[in-house]
Amino acid sequence: MRRRLVAGNWKMHKTPSEALVWFQALLEKLPPTGAEPALLVPFTHLPYAAQTLKQRVAYGAQDVSAHTEGAYTGEVSARMLADLGCRYTIVGHSERRSYHGETDALVAEKAQRLLEVGIVPILCVGEPLAVRQVGGHLEYTLGQLERSLAGVSLPSPAHLVVAYEPVWAIGTGQTATPEDAEAMHRAIRGWLGERYGEAFAEEVRILYGGSIKPENAGALFRAPNVDGGLVGGASLMLEDYLRLLSALE
Repeated sequence: MRRRLVAGNWKMHKTPSEALVWFQALLEKLPPTGAEPALLVPFTHLPYAAQTLKQRVAYGAQDVSAHTEGAYTGEVSARMLADLGCRYTIVGHSERRSYHGETDALVAEKAQRLLEVGIVPILCVGEPLAVRQVGGHLEYTLGQLERSLAGVSLPSPAHLVVAYEPVWAIGTGQTATPEDAEAMHRAIRGWLGERYGEAFAEEVRILYGGSIKPENAGALFRAPNVDGGLVGGASLMLEDYLRLLSALE
């Protein structure tokens, strides 16, 4: 059985001191759960995450350098993240692809750097609205996935999480229907099966992201191939995040 995952992507929100208070409040209210809670926070928040969350809540970064070390001002290496105890890190988020011009090849390099130090990449893929409207979403997303894993060595299915985030649903209030999400997740798992074998594919967790909130999470999470969510805005409010974890039970 795949352990279900709610990964909160805080993006550029909260100060480190605000995050520390939030982390402490989460630990006080976190119920016993079979689902895995995780938080992907700004680099500045990671020392506080390491200090407080420890083994109860997984945490990680929202990006990583494709370089291992060197004169790369402003970059943060995978080894630095590993030293802070990061379990996960996002690569290929649509905002990085769009605002910073990240290519699939660069995303693959970043994923490989993470795997080299034992961090699990949360690899984001998903189509823009124009592609969805002409029915090219499957080809687009699976092609993006293939190119973003080119040359990447995956030791096991536990070392990869795929997040399907339709670009048109991120921060817009629009959400894919449970049927649309399930169709894409099933296609992604099918592609993984062709590439790595069916047994491997059955163990990889595939998350849905794109305007998830407590009100629609239950229907999305009931889809057989949706193993949880990569959640933006709803992960910033403690009660909403706890409700999302409950929706996975």
